[in-house]
Formats: sequence, structure tokens, C-alpha cells
Amino acid sequence: MANRIPRVAVREQDPQVRAKNFEEVCYGYNREEAMLEASRCLHCKNPRCVGACPVSIKIPDFIAKVAEGDIKGAAAIIAEDSSLPAVCGRVCPQETQCEGSCVLGVKGEPVAIGKLERFVADENLGKASATVAPANGIKVAVVGSGPAGLACASDLAKWGYDVTIFEALHKAGGVLEYGIPEFRLPKDKVLKHEIEEVRRLGVKIETDVIIGKTVTIDSLMDEEGFKAVFIGSGAGLPKFMGIPGENLCGVFSANEFLTRNNLMKAWREDYLTPIHAGKKVCVVGGGNVAMDAARTALRLGAEVHIVYRRTEAELPARKEEVHHAAEEGIIFDMLTNPVEVLGDEKGWVRALRCIKMELGEPDESGRRSPVAIPGSEFEIETETVIMALGTSPNPLISKTTQGLEITRRGCLVADENGATTRPGVFAGGDAVTGAATVILAMGAGRTAAKAIDEYLKK
Repeated sequence: MANRIPRVAVREQDPQVRAKNFEEVCYGYNREEAMLEASRCLHCKNPRCVGACPVSIKIPDFIAKVAEGDIKGAAAIIAEDSSLPAVCGRVCPQETQCEGSCVLGVKGEPVAIGKLERFVADENLGKASATVAPANGIKVAVVGSGPAGLACASDLAKWGYDVTIFEALHKAGGVLEYGIPEFRLPKDKVLKHEIEEVRRLGVKIETDVIIGKTVTIDSLMDEEGFKAVFIGSGAGLPKFMGIPGENLCGVFSANEFLTRNNLMKAWREDYLTPIHAGKKVCVVGGGNVAMDAARTALRLGAEVHIVYRRTEAELPARKEEVHHAAEEGIIFDMLTNPVEVLGDEKGWVRALRCIKMELGEPDESGRRSPVAIPGSEFEIETETVIMALGTSPNPLISKTTQGLEITRRGCLVADENGATTRPGVFAGGDAVTGAATVILAMGAGRTAAKAIDEYLKK
């Protein structure tokens, strides 16, 4: 019977309305909708969804509680494995992870695991669910308050460790705070409460501390009594194409553009930190960050083009984000690659010179490589160009810490448990892998927490 119930659609803002505001796009389930959707779960004997979740949430167990109407019980089950369920329910790529492994998805639509997680989390925001072991007095430092750092710190605090997170910016949250727009992740409504939950576990968060400048990892361990350190500093160093004109006024990295809008509230008229996007914006790239930047620029009043060198089928962004962007009026210029940013006599961007592409043979990842079509150059008139081409870790920590090895891409070298080449120092998330997803960073943080626990118990 359960698999005959169609997937319960989630309510959303009208595209024409939401394209002009920064309010959350998706309204989520109400209690009745959540219980109906939860009743679709088949409760498989070997639930593949759990294995596909990077933090191994006991998905069938919490869904069973939702179906019974025991939302508090569902929250307690999720809290065993995730410290950021309201965040993950909104931004995780469930379609390629838990939902992508759901048996119901073979011949129909999978259970809406992400939307159910979000519902449970939202119903329990501000209500402590996790239990904490007695304090053991052992100090552990966590560098960065993004998803990897918060996940690692939460687990260690639950086990009784004295954990301090050091955050470089003035607000905690890392990429969740500065990188993800308000319309996908409301900061005051959601993120603030989940970070407060981490604090309630006993985690201390010190902001405006730049590890490598304010203090070093060496001094934390040698002088301040920290017995282990977890580096979850993310990947905040933007990449550019290296084409002429990238130094013109009006060229942003997506990192800067989103940070100024999200963390510095440039989109709000009551803040004195505005940003000028202009009437026409080109976003170069096709990932989730490109979609976030494009949809932000649209809400600032611009006509927005996404310029991507492959076809829509190869877009690496979540399908839901691509769908929302298209609904809102974003223009997709596929099989198009920039070759030069053109400026006016005052040094400001006036156009993006591009060349048309066609798909050739597959590259190492299996995707067909784009090849330029000779003589197909053209211009897109624009006032702003946003480069959303990925990021790499900031080299400051590796340069100021003894014994840390890095890869040729600038990422920290760490084994499968997060142990770096320096004893007592662990790392995970984007600082190790390069830019990836929130939930993978959280999984790495949890893995490292277990390894730190084992290291300190030797």
C-alpha cells in the first residue's frame, strides 16, 4: 500500500514572486503532509538510504516516528548522527545520496527524505535533543565553524571533550553563513538555532580568530594545552579563468559576491554595505555556487545569464536548483565559453566575449570534453561578471603549521580517518577534498571526531 501513495508535493513560493525577494523558496511540509509522506517508506531490511548518507542517519527509524506523529522521537533519532538537520534537509543533494538509493525510486519517486528531515528539524528548533557525557577536561581545538567543524565539535562535545571552535569571520557558520543565500537557508530562522544547539552541547565558539595570524596551531598545542586539533577551514580561495580582462571593475569571484550579500547583507536596504550588480550579469560556471550567485543577482534586479561550456545535461548543480533558476527567469547560455572580459574607457565591464563550444570525446571523469568552434566568437553585453569556477583551500594554515603536508592543489594531506602528517592534527571537509558538499564535509568531521577520540584514549 505504501508504495502506491504518490510522493507528497512540497509547497513553494510562486516563481514570479520569489524572484523579487529573498524569502525562502520552499515552504516545507506541514504535519499532515509529513506523516502522509512518511507512510510511503517500505522500511527495508537492508536500508540502502542509510549507507548512502555520509553521516549515517538512521533514516527508516526517524521516518517511522514521523508516520506515528512522534516528531520529538524522530528528532532524537536524527540528533544521534546529525548536528545540522534543518540545514541538511534544505541543502543536501538527497537525490544523489539517500533518496538516490531509495527502493521506491527504482520504478517511481523515492521517499522525500530531505523534506522529512527538514520538517522534523524545524519542529524541534531550539529544543535540545542530544545527550552529553560527563566532562573529561581534555581540550580539543576546531579550526573553522563550517559544516565539518560543527559536526566534529558536536560529536566530541557529546563524548565529554572540552571543545573550542576558532572562526576567522565575525559570525559562526562558515560557508553556511557566507555562501548559501537566504532564500535557500534562512540564517536567523534556521542556522542561528542550529549553531546555538552546538553551543548548548558545551562547545565554545571564538570568532575573529584567524589561525595562522591571530594564533597558530603550534601555539594552541604547545602553549595553550589543546591535545588535538581538527582543521575544517574549508576552501575559500577562489579560482579564475586567467583570461584577459578579469581585473576590470565589475568582475567578482562568486565567493566575494555571495559573502557580501549573505554575510554583509548587501541585499538589505537597512545595511550600509550595498553591492552594485547592474542591469545585466553573467555568471560563469554551472555548479550550485553558480546557481546561488545567479539567483542572488536576479533578486538584486539584474537580467542574469549563466554561461557554461557544456550542455544542460552536464550541469553539476542540483537538478532542483537548476529547475528553480529556470523558473525564475535565469537565461542559460550553454556550450559557451568566455575568452575575454571587455571593458569601457573607465575600466568597468561592458561585455563578455565568448566562443561557442561542441562536445568532443569524454574526459577523465567520463564527461564529454567541450571543444571550441573556430570563428564562433560573439559578445554578451553585461555590467558584471561573476566567476563561479570552484575554490581551493587558503594556504595560510599549511604555511604556518609545522609538519603539515599539502597536495599540489593546495589541499591538506589526510588519511581516511582525517589524520594529517602531523601527530594530533586532523582535517576534513573542503580543506582536504577541495570544494564539495555540506553533508560530505559533515561526514568527514564525524569521521575525524572518532579518530580524535581514539587518538586521545591511547
